[in-house]
Amino acid sequence: MKKITIKDIATEAQVSISTVSFVINDKGEKMGISPAVIKKVQEVADKLNYRPSMIATSLRTGKTRSIGLIVEDISNQFFADLARVIEDEAKRIDYRVFYCSTGGDDERSEELIHSLLQANVDGFIITPTEKLEKSIDLLLKLQKPVVLIDRYFPNQKVSHVVMDNYEGSHSATKFLLSKGRKNIAVVNTNSGMIQMKLREDGYRDALKEEGIYDDSLVLHMDYNSSEESKIADIFSFFTKNQKIDAVLFLANYMGLAGLQAFRGMKFRIPEDVSVISFDDHDSFRLHTPTISVIAQPIKEIAENAIKLLMDQMTGIKPVVIEGIRKKGNLIIRESV
Repeated sequence: MKKITIKDIATEAQVSISTVSFVINDKGEKMGISPAVIKKVQEVADKLNYRPSMIATSLRTGKTRSIGLIVEDISNQFFADLARVIEDEAKRIDYRVFYCSTGGDDERSEELIHSLLQANVDGFIITPTEKLEKSIDLLLKLQKPVVLIDRYFPNQKVSHVVMDNYEGSHSATKFLLSKGRKNIAVVNTNSGMIQMKLREDGYRDALKEEGIYDDSLVLHMDYNSSEESKIADIFSFFTKNQKIDAVLFLANYMGLAGLQAFRGMKFRIPEDVSVISFDDHDSFRLHTPTISVIAQPIKEIAENAIKLLMDQMTGIKPVVIEGIRKKGNLIIRESV
C-alpha cells in the first residue's frame, strides 16, 4: 500500500503543500488559513488515512508521543493484562506504547532503559527489578517522566501505583482462618522486592494476631529457578510438613507450580489443602476445582499510572510525587 504524504493531501484538497503542512501541524489558524480550508484539509487527511511520520514529528516537537513500558514478563498473564489496559489508555490519548520484558534481570532492565532513552520516549512506566533503583535515579536526574507499577523502592521519591499487598494477604489469611484452617503455609521467593515482603508481612501478622504463627510453614524459593525446580521445592516442602491444611501462594507462577506439585502428591483441593494465590490466571478459572485468588485491580492501576505519567509529561501543573495503593479483590472459588 502506497504511503500517503502531505503532497497527496495537497493534490486532493487542491491547496498548496505548505498549507497542508501548517494544518496538520496545528498552525493553520496562526498562519491565517481560513476555517473552511482547515476543515477541508483535515477531512481529506482523514479520508486518505494519513498518518504523520513519528520521526518527523519528533524532530519538529522533541516529542514522540510514545511511552516505554517495562514489565517483568509480558508472557505472564498479569503483566499481559496490565500492558493491554495501558495500551488501550495510551491509544485513547493518541500515544504509542513500546513493550519490553526484563525477565527479572537487572542488567537487561538497565539496557532496556537506555534503549528507550535513545528512542526518545516521552515517559516510562516500569515494574522495576530488585537492583534498578540507580537506573530510575538516572531517569529522575534527566527529568524524565516516570511511574512505577506493581512495586517500588520505599526510599525513592518517585510516583507509583500498586495494589495494597499487605491488606490483600492479611485478608486472605484471615479468611482461611475463618474457615477453620490453622496450619497455613505461605510460598514466596527470595527476591526481596517490596511487594513480596508486604504480602508475607500481611500473612505473618494475621497469624500472629491469632497467636499461631509458625516460621516452619514459610517456604522461600529461588526467584531465578526453573519451573521444574519450583515444583520440586514445593513437593519437598509439603511432604515434610504434612500438617499443612492451607497455603497462600504470593504470585500466580508459584500457584501454578504448586498445583502441579499437588497433582503429583495426589492432594485433594480443598479437602487436603485449601489454596489461595495472588494474581488471577486463566488456569485458575479452568482448574478443577477452581482456584481462589487475590486479583489485582489491573484497570485501576493502569488508568492511574497513565494519569500520573500524563501529569508529568504535560507539565501543566507542578510535579507532585504520588504513591497510590489500590485494594485487591479476594475472589473465593472452590479451592477453599
